[in-house]
Amino acid sequence: MSAANVRKARNRIASEKMTPLMALIIFALVIYFVIIAYPLIWMLFNSLKTYKEIYKDIWALPSVPQWQNFTDAWEHGISNYFLNSLLVTGSTVIGAILFAALAAYALARFRFRGSQIIFAMIMGGMMLSPQVTLIPLYKIIQTLNIHNTFWALIIPYIAYRIPLIVMLVRSHFLTIPKEMEESAILDGCSSFGVFTRIFLPMSKPILLTATILVAYYAWNEFMYALIFIDSDKLRTIPVGLMNLRDALLTNWGVLLAGMTISALPLIILFLLMQKQFIRGMTAGAVKG
Repeated sequence: MSAANVRKARNRIASEKMTPLMALIIFALVIYFVIIAYPLIWMLFNSLKTYKEIYKDIWALPSVPQWQNFTDAWEHGISNYFLNSLLVTGSTVIGAILFAALAAYALARFRFRGSQIIFAMIMGGMMLSPQVTLIPLYKIIQTLNIHNTFWALIIPYIAYRIPLIVMLVRSHFLTIPKEMEESAILDGCSSFGVFTRIFLPMSKPILLTATILVAYYAWNEFMYALIFIDSDKLRTIPVGLMNLRDALLTNWGVLLAGMTISALPLIILFLLMQKQFIRGMTAGAVKG
């Protein structure tokens, strides 16, 4: 059978499987992709333009790519803000997943009085808006004497992400067969050993999903980073980008280059973990 006949057979099979509903879904996904990707592509192209090119035509391609914009943005403080964001985001991810996983394990595998009430209280944290708690949280931070430190961001970020992560991880833990836990205990494994040797390795997709969700929140959070941090040396990227703006003249090429730099880590993180992210979002969906 020739290669041309093989291609024809494959095309015939593909056309027979394609239904109007599938075609509509694919079309909707393509439109959704364009809506999501276009702003990022626009930002990248304009970050490679000069000041005059941007004001002349923001839709045109750059005549000569201005890679110097990225160097200027990095030297104007983005490097420091980038490292601060890495520190805050990394600490938040580790803290939130550690505490949430331990809490989820206890709520999923141990039966004790008040466990359902504790779980309901944790889930109640998802209803709290950061804007509503801003004033009391600011007073607490002042009392703890951690204002204008990284802890002023890390602790609230962890607290606000724990309810969501507990819900996701607990749902996945409930799907793990109890027989595996019982066998490990009969072999002399402690409860903490079961958690670290069985539950965590089997929960890699949901933990990586939680990593993406927490990192996305901590990396892009603006309000707390603006109010709780006064020193320019401790600012994270969302607030630090404001320093690239001027009251009279803003070099939009440099500013857009800084925004591109700030967006790259999350894009790379999601691309590396997209398979685990999809598996994690569906894991434990039927358990409550």
